[in-house]
Amino acid sequence: MTDNPLLVLRERISALDLKLLALLAERRELAVDVAKAKQLHHRPIRDKERERDLLDALIDAAKPYNLDGFYVTRLFQLIIEDSVLTQQALLQHQLNQTALLSARIAFLGPKGSYSHLAARQYAARHFEQLIECGCLKFQDIFTQVETGQADYAVLPIENTSSGSINDVYDLLQHTSLSIVGEITNPIEHCVLIATETDLNKIETVYSHPQPFQQCSQFINRFPHWKIEYCESTAAAMEKVAGMKSPTAAALGSVTNGAIVIHTQRLKSDPGGNLLS
Repeated sequence: MTDNPLLVLRERISALDLKLLALLAERRELAVDVAKAKQLHHRPIRDKERERDLLDALIDAAKPYNLDGFYVTRLFQLIIEDSVLTQQALLQHQLNQTALLSARIAFLGPKGSYSHLAARQYAARHFEQLIECGCLKFQDIFTQVETGQADYAVLPIENTSSGSINDVYDLLQHTSLSIVGEITNPIEHCVLIATETDLNKIETVYSHPQPFQQCSQFINRFPHWKIEYCESTAAAMEKVAGMKSPTAAALGSVTNGAIVIHTQRLKSDPGGNLLS
């Protein structure tokens, strides 16, 4: 027994920390059981509504202990994220036990879209052969996998510039599919044109709604541009390539090798890292 009061307090804190570690380990074991139950009942791994309800309940429960709501939220967001990753790892391990030599992967847009590039990157890590299943809408992607026409779906979940992709999150709430992996891809939007021209001479720009949102600061510099939405960035590029007009452009990826085009790279919006 020490006479140093500070040391005594630190020992008590260390003892509590060890108890917290044991409880976190127990919670992780329960997360594995939850993943198995979700598999059995065909429930998705992530339930955003359940997570929001849980955080709200924990914030209320913390008030009698004078614990700050922001502190509780940050702490349990990490704990919840660990549970999600634990459950995803279990599913991925099970998939690896029955690995496919080839996989049919559904994605948004034709060849050259950002989702297509992500699908190719993911397939290169896990399969010997990729069978590409391009879709026109997010709903079509879910349907392809749910009906057995595809083995996997590649879907954009979040963008560091424009935030969550709400349409995809909404669909995830109403599907039996589960998230089994993730991939992070840098997004480099460019102004793509079929013939030499000047940005000020462009009249109409085509792309998927997401790039317009991500490049809004750049686009605002050209108020005369008319915005036209397409099903995907690749579809927009194909359209512009076919038009061969100096007044038409597309927002898309310079990595699309299927179309030979001139490019004008966009610069990043302040605080963002998606445009280059």
